[in-house]
Amino acid sequence: MPPAVAETVAVLALLGVLAFAVVRPRGWPEAVAAVPAAVLVVATGALPFARAADEVVRLAPVVAFLAAVLVLSQLCADEGLFEAAGGWLARADGPHRLLGLVFVVAAVTTAVLSLDATVVLLTPVVFATAGRLGVRARPHVYACTHLANSASLLLPVSNLTNLLAFAAAGVSFTRFAALMAAPWLVVVVAEYLVFRFFFAGDLTAAAAPRAQGSRPVPVFALVLLALTLAGFVVTSLFGIEPVWAAVAGAVVLAIRGLSRRHTTVRGLAGAMSPPFLVFVLALGVVVRAVVDNGLDTAVGHLVPAGSSLLALLVIAGVAAVLANLINNLPAVLVLLPLVAPAGAGAVLALLIGVNLGPNLTYVGSLATLLWRRVLHEHDRRVDLGEFTRLGLLTVPGTLVLAVLALWAGLHVIGGGA
Repeated sequence: MPPAVAETVAVLALLGVLAFAVVRPRGWPEAVAAVPAAVLVVATGALPFARAADEVVRLAPVVAFLAAVLVLSQLCADEGLFEAAGGWLARADGPHRLLGLVFVVAAVTTAVLSLDATVVLLTPVVFATAGRLGVRARPHVYACTHLANSASLLLPVSNLTNLLAFAAAGVSFTRFAALMAAPWLVVVVAEYLVFRFFFAGDLTAAAAPRAQGSRPVPVFALVLLALTLAGFVVTSLFGIEPVWAAVAGAVVLAIRGLSRRHTTVRGLAGAMSPPFLVFVLALGVVVRAVVDNGLDTAVGHLVPAGSSLLALLVIAGVAAVLANLINNLPAVLVLLPLVAPAGAGAVLALLIGVNLGPNLTYVGSLATLLWRRVLHEHDRRVDLGEFTRLGLLTVPGTLVLAVLALWAGLHVIGGGA
């Protein structure tokens, strides 16, 4: 196939997949478009079958890890973890206090259980809690989607983009967390301050009398989560894939859930979200076709070499823009081979861009698209103008602050393994 034709086929396939993911006609899963698109790029020769197979093999451990984390998150919800979080949030004595508590819960949930748990499991709890307290839900619900993206900087397990880049960064689990701790903290604080300003009207509205009641804390689930996090650290020290720690945690909680009849085998299979896992693999194949047919060369001219402060800022900026053009997951697949030779600093700057950038537009991340569906289920409409204005106030500033914090950490801690 002529190179120009192969490039056109690959780009159209990617655009078609992303458009379908945004619209999701009849609620069909993203894989409905992604799988035929992957077959198309292979069948037409835009991507050789061997290259497609290599991409699937490369992504398989990441997808397996994602499946384990999704199951773990759902089992924690079955244990009552998010209900207990809702009870804790309901102790707030007003909208300002509730916003602070939501920021804490959402930031920790995203970091430990991944951004999908924040969007799918925590957002409905925040809706219910705001209703119990008689406060306006808007600022607290917006916090869920923003922190699902921006608070996913902390750990390799917090976001699928982090998992994809973790190996390329060449650092251990603990060093990744140490280098990203300062960017994570400054971003969460900066977002909170912007939210206090942007939603001032909602936060000063009178609240109904505070609802009473609490939920028991699921100690077993909390202890297991702590042990699973410790397992991530231990496996990293011994060069073992962290997926095994996630699988172990999920298996233990699954056995408990099945024995107590909190879940079923069918429920566990559904929690893995097989269509979404297939979508990730198929999307990886389509993106590989786009990269191999010229996108890597075009974007490569924009990515600087080295890990100076200016280089890190440019890498993060390019990553943020590309995430809003083609979604953050394809963006990291495109940029990772280009920035990895520059070392851990460049890879982590890339993650800052693809994780913070999606707060600017709906299409920036799959989590934001999923959050919109959760809001529609609660009969809430998302105003595009409001979403964009909030993104303009948060994304540029947090991007710069996070890169500055990363650059400082690289000089204090170092970027080695």
